[in-house]
Formats: sequence, C-alpha cells, structure tokens
Amino acid sequence: MKFKFLSIIFLLNFSLSLISQSPSTTKPMPFFAAIDRYESANQRAKKVKVVLIGDSITEGWWRQDSTFFINQNYVGRGISGQTSPQLLVRFRQDVINLKPKAVVIHIGTNDIAQNTGPYLQKYTLQHIQSMIDLAKANKIQVFLASVLPATQFKWRPEVGDQSSTIVALNEAIKDLAVKNKATYIDYHSAVKNSQNGMDPSIAPDGVHPNKEGFEIMKAVLTKALAKI
Repeated sequence: MKFKFLSIIFLLNFSLSLISQSPSTTKPMPFFAAIDRYESANQRAKKVKVVLIGDSITEGWWRQDSTFFINQNYVGRGISGQTSPQLLVRFRQDVINLKPKAVVIHIGTNDIAQNTGPYLQKYTLQHIQSMIDLAKANKIQVFLASVLPATQFKWRPEVGDQSSTIVALNEAIKDLAVKNKATYIDYHSAVKNSQNGMDPSIAPDGVHPNKEGFEIMKAVLTKALAKI
C-alpha cells in the first residue's frame, strides 16, 4: 500500500513538471535575424532619405549621435553581432519598405569573426550582391561601406588577427561597387593605424568606434552621400 502511495506521488510530481515545461509557459523563440527589431520604428519612419544598415557599429553610431541621423533624414538599422546573411533576411522590412533614396550597406566584421559560422569571402560577397540586387530593383541607390580595421575580436579571441582578411574583403567590396556602379565608402583608410587596426583613442576595444571615431566616419560618409 505504501509503495502504491509513493508511486502515485511520484507520478503526480512528474506530471506537474511536464506541465511546467509545456510550450504554453515557455519563453517564445525569437525571430531569426531579429527581423522584428525595428518593426515599430519602421512604422513611424517618414520620408527616409538614407538607411544605414549593418551590425553593432551602425547601431552604436545611431545610439551615440542620433541627432546627426535625424537632421539628415537618415535612419540607422544596425543590430549587434549580425552577419551578412542576417542583413539579407531583414533587408526588405528594414530598407525596401522604407522607400529611401539610398542605402549604406556596412557589414563584414562579424562574418570574419565567424559569429554565425565559418567565414568564406565568396559567401559574404554573395549576400551583399543579393542586397544590391534588391536595392536596384527598387530604385534605391547603393553605397557599400568598407569593413573597419581590427587586429582582434575580443568576443572571439580564438579567431586571431584577421586584419589582412579585412583588407582583402574590402578590396573585393570595392570591386563589387565598381561592378554594380555603386559608391564605395572607404572608412578603413580614414581610421586605420600602422597595424591595420584602430587606435584606442577612437575605438577603445579595437572594433567599435567612440564619438571621436564616428566623427571621422561622419566626414567620410557625408562626402560620399553628396552624390545622391
């Protein structure tokens, strides 16, 4: 009798644990590539001139100097940690649907850091090419920004110094711009040091610019966007 009672208690506890883990009470899965991140902001956006789409560098620029964006009718659509395939997934809602005159595509750092898998230059370029094709099909002028210099990724130290890989990718992006009659924005040359990295004075962690770093980038961007 005692054994049956204990068995019943065990089954009740087991059933309760299953209920507590049921789909109705678990945290919902996030959307792939955070495609819903800017949904509300996109609904509010009006008369957008330029969309800057990218990763944490673009996101940080908007966060540190949103006045610059707002005064120029630019919007920032950066999401930290993202790679080129993730940008491609959200390109329609975060760029095309806003009907801008131009888009600045700035991506590649996290591809090389292998955030979402092994890095192969050809795949990164294919994703960028697909974004170019989508923009051109919707009569959006394309600007391709160079990947910023870096000698290490602190969140991925095992990757090592990929500064030469960044230079090679930028050369390929520049060629892609020529091929597609797009404008190449050379941030890399403007902020690099002698080691093809960035000095702590403009990028304390070696990857993400601070206010001084963004001021240098702003001058390069403004000159390029004068071609719109």
